[in-house]
Amino acid sequence: MHTVLHTIDTTGPGGAETVFIELATRLPVDRYRPIVVIRGEGWVCDELRRRGIEPVFMHNKGSFNLRYLAALVDLVYRERIDLIQSHLLGSNVYCSLAGLIARRPVVATFHGTVDFEKKNRLTWAKYRTINAGADRVIAVSEELRNAILERTLIKPAKIQVIYNGIRTADYQRPHSAELRNRYGWYGNEVIIGSLGNIRPAKGYHILLHAAAILKQENSRLRFVIAGQGKGELFDELLHLRDQLGLEDRVKFLGFCEDAAGFLSSLDLFLSSSVSEGMPLSAIQAMVAELPVIATRCGGYEELVTHAENGWLVDAGDPQAIAEGIRLLAEDEKLRMKLANNARIHAIGKYDIKAMISAYASIYDGLVNS
Repeated sequence: MHTVLHTIDTTGPGGAETVFIELATRLPVDRYRPIVVIRGEGWVCDELRRRGIEPVFMHNKGSFNLRYLAALVDLVYRERIDLIQSHLLGSNVYCSLAGLIARRPVVATFHGTVDFEKKNRLTWAKYRTINAGADRVIAVSEELRNAILERTLIKPAKIQVIYNGIRTADYQRPHSAELRNRYGWYGNEVIIGSLGNIRPAKGYHILLHAAAILKQENSRLRFVIAGQGKGELFDELLHLRDQLGLEDRVKFLGFCEDAAGFLSSLDLFLSSSVSEGMPLSAIQAMVAELPVIATRCGGYEELVTHAENGWLVDAGDPQAIAEGIRLLAEDEKLRMKLANNARIHAIGKYDIKAMISAYASIYDGLVNS
């Protein structure tokens, strides 16, 4: 049996955190023993405990925390770790160093281009460290792999693409009237939903401007945004919504505990993102047999084939998003075609079993060698 150390430097919720939890809890228990390190309490911790894993808390605050690195190395020796699996830039750097010190193989996963957009004087050192200490660097899409090659010094031979996976059976539910009942919306109104935490990369201000364009010409459209929202950006979005007179058209629902239930209440799924790796929410929506409107911003171009299993529009363009919504809202035949093709494609390619199998194959190869 191999002992694998899993770590991430966020407390969630989010897509990367979901993949981290699935990987830590769904590898075959007769072959892998998980040791999980996180920063502290929060959604990730709650979900791990719900699945029967008690995580180890280690705080890694600061630009470079030597105590954290020493504690990580000590844990590797104490628990006789065979392999280290890290997620996101901060953890990838620390774990690459720990792997070099303890002479353990490291698999470092990146989930989006946001890690490559942050430029500071230590950026070059971080990627040189990952290049030296990580045996495999996982990108969750081909687009992300290309970004790593273009913007870092990580060797091409180390980089491998593994698509994110979900438990597809969980998202195949009958249509629900829950949102219609909650807000008193009629059956002929079109509910357009977005799923993702309130972050700049999600482009929700662009969504609001698209909704404002459509407000004057179609009174049947209703927008719902499910995702954790707080802080300055969330306040700005609420203010913009009110400025645009969209209080009765756009609802912010907050953190969504039941993504499958939320998706089953929608008629259309919309992503207004300006940057994505391989978005779990869109995969979930496709499995839920929803027509998807998404922006050309990275991972979507691999996930969606335009006019076949979804509808792609230019990122950052509210007019293009509005035109896509207008078309699909009025064309039921096209919606049905896209939704059916989306379900078939996503179930066939993005089930969690394929993701787990791909990671397990890498682990076995590295440990055995």
